[in-house]
This record gives sequence, C-alpha cells and structure tokens, in this order.
Amino acid sequence: MKDTQTTYFPTLEAVIAAADKLKSVVNQTPLTSNLYYSKLYGSNILFKREDLQMVRSYKIRGAYNKMASLSQSEVKNGVVCASAGNHAQGVALSCKLLKIHGTIYMPSPTPNQKIEQVKMFGEDYINVVLEGDTFDDSYYAAMCEQQETGKAFIHPFNDEKVIEGQATVGWELFNQAPKPIDYVFVPVGGGGLASGLSTIFKQLSPNTKIIGVEPTGAPSMSTSIKNDENTELEHIENFVDGAAVKKVGDKTFDICKQNLDDMITIPEGKICQTILELYNKEAIVVEPAGALSIAALDVFAEDIKGKNVVCVISGSNNDITRTAEIKERALLYSNLKHYFIVKFPQRAGALKEFVVDILGPNDDIAHFEYTKKSNRDTGSAVVGIELKSQEDLEPLITKMKNRNFYGDYLNNKPDLFQFLV
Repeated sequence: MKDTQTTYFPTLEAVIAAADKLKSVVNQTPLTSNLYYSKLYGSNILFKREDLQMVRSYKIRGAYNKMASLSQSEVKNGVVCASAGNHAQGVALSCKLLKIHGTIYMPSPTPNQKIEQVKMFGEDYINVVLEGDTFDDSYYAAMCEQQETGKAFIHPFNDEKVIEGQATVGWELFNQAPKPIDYVFVPVGGGGLASGLSTIFKQLSPNTKIIGVEPTGAPSMSTSIKNDENTELEHIENFVDGAAVKKVGDKTFDICKQNLDDMITIPEGKICQTILELYNKEAIVVEPAGALSIAALDVFAEDIKGKNVVCVISGSNNDITRTAEIKERALLYSNLKHYFIVKFPQRAGALKEFVVDILGPNDDIAHFEYTKKSNRDTGSAVVGIELKSQEDLEPLITKMKNRNFYGDYLNNKPDLFQFLV
C-alpha cells in the first residue's frame, strides 16, 4: 500500500488502556485451531471467535470504549447512534452498563429479532426509533437529533475511541498466538476493526500480512484505496449488512490505505457457501460479515501453505429467516441452481414428458410457476432446477432444445431474473 501519513493512528498505550477498561465488559474470545480448514489449505488456520461476545460481535469493544470516555455533561445529556444491528447492540449494552440514556435509530426493515435484541441489552436506558428504509436514512435522522439536542454521537467506526476499542481485538490476538502469525484476514465494513487491528500488528509484528476483506457488492474500502481518496459508492448491495457501507470513515481510510497489505472482495454467493459450510462442518453459526475472512482463504490458497493464519470471525447475528436466501445464493454461485422459461405444449402429458424424459436422474424441480393459456399452442413456466453437478447443465439444456421445451435461461439475465423469480 502507498506510504502516506495520516493525522491519527491509535497508540499502543491507548489500546492497552482500552483493553484494561474493557476487562470486566467483554469476553477474551478464544483463538482456536481449526482442523478442517487447516487440512484443506495445508496451513495452521486459527479462528479469532469474536462471534462469542455477549452481543455476538466485536462491536461492544468500540462502543463501550467511546462511551466510557464521555464527560459528565455528555453522559447527562445522553447519546445517539444509527445502526442496522451489531453496533446498535454494542451501544445498547454500553448504555445499560454505564447508565447512559441513548436513542438508537435503525432502518424500518430491520428484522424484529435484531430490534428485540437491542431492547433486551439496553432495557430502560435506550429508545429504539425505526427510521427510513436504509442505514443511510437512519444515520441522517440520528445526525439531525444530534445537532438539535447536542447528544454525543456514537459513530460505528469513524471515531478514535471506537477504533482504539476495536484495536483490542488485535492486542488480544497478538498475546494469544502461540507462534508468530503470518497472515490475518479481517472483514472490512466501515474499517474500524481493520484500522485498529492492523495498527497493533504493524507496531508489534510488522512481518504479519494483514488482508482486508469486503463483499463484492459493497467495495467501498477497495474502491477508495484504488482511487487514493475516500470514495462514496452510489449503490451497494446490503446482503452482507455487517460490512455494507457506501463510504468508509476518513480516519479508517487513512489508516487502512497505509496498513493493509492487500484489500480484496468476495462474491456474496461465496460468502453464503462459507456460512453453510461452517454450520454443516463446524456447527458454527455466523452472519454474512462473519464469514468474510474464511471465504477469502481460497484467494490466498497458494500463499498461505505452511503458514500460521488467523481469520477474525466478527459476528454471529444471523437471522434464521435468511436461511433460504443464503442457500439460494450459495447454489446459484455454485452453478447448481438454474432458472429457465420453459415452453410447455398445451396438451396432456407435457409436464410428465418434461419430468421423465428431460430431467436427469439427479435433477430436482425447486421452483415452478405456470398459468395455463387457452389460446396458445404453448404455455410458459418459470422453472428452477437444482443439479447435483455443474456438468449436468449442458445435457439438460440440450434435451430441452431438442424437444422444443426451451424458452430462455434466466440466471445470466439479472433484471428479468429479479422480476420473474
């Protein structure tokens, strides 16, 4: 990365002070060796389990460190923040522990499970306000309240005390590691965790390579580093909600562009594959952002052979109602689920012919939408088919074309796909 100067880096003394302040508040999360991934990559793969915090993410570290630093007048006046989930829970618990009253703005579509978690952690010390359709709407509303009331704004990432709190993950990790660490993979949303952790390692273990990982649909840090200036994205995909921001912090950008050894993006479908793999093989439940660091190992498979590698699992606040979407995205990414417009002849037995003569023995119909037409020779249906192997796709399409059932293939037509499926 380009060697530039920034106005702020967290000092080791500030991080150690934050760690001391957090002793009675956060768990020292385990650093565990993972046999499955170690064998898969020929490496010593370790997981830093921030998903095991009380609020199920590392966000409590930065939120509490910031709020514990407020003056008496600021404490009396209260705090305000905006969050789609993890930061809200960290602020809510900090409000209760520090006896500070806070207002937490969340987007209206936030799953009820997350809202209830925030209320549980904050109890009578917090008030949840649902505002707007996106995080940006909530953020704007929270800033308006801050300007009107003078309440302290608890930023999710672009704040020195927040960065120092998140940096305690790196301090903890450095002291836990039984051997020098060659690589650390860290998820990046606004950049608070990556900024803090990378600064610790650049001071104490400069040979450790720090790799930042973003979702492909929200590459705000990657884009900013490429442009050499903090760049706001016009559109992002919100699926990886714990790491989806349109613009990273100015402070976090300055630190990350200097400290990160690489900054990569991972497709959302690959992240979903990793979520399912972790659950099925390791019984570990992670949110999409929590899977980012592990999903990135494929990209560095050759580089990490024989190395000591740490993946920071940042959180596990995954809503169970998203399971179907996660499976769908994983199958689409694996080329194992395919959607077609199928033209069925308007005659008895056409569907039976399709099932018996066209589908392969391991193919499964997973989606079917059809309305019979009385004035046409054929009626079109949207059909989703799950395959056992990618190699089964071409024979399936060939048989559909040979028997005049083929209408169109939808997977590579995103606009039509979203409209019909």
